[in-house]
Amino acid sequence: MNHPSSRMLNRIKAVYMFIHTNGPVSTAQLADEFGLTDRTMQRDISILEYNGLVCSPIRGKWTTTEKKVKIS
Repeated sequence: MNHPSSRMLNRIKAVYMFIHTNGPVSTAQLADEFGLTDRTMQRDISILEYNGLVCSPIRGKWTTTEKKVKIS
């Protein structure tokens, strides 16, 4: 896997903050909010999920986990 670009990392941070503030939210809501395709948003969410930062307690709805994050 190649390293994500800083633009992508900034977007993923923004997605995380949006979920943290507004969650639970659907992938479609997020894609709409950020002007991305559902597929691109799913990829961003997968990165957050892989790192234990978001989870989907309700199918198709995302929320942040208790894991502490340093947003630099």
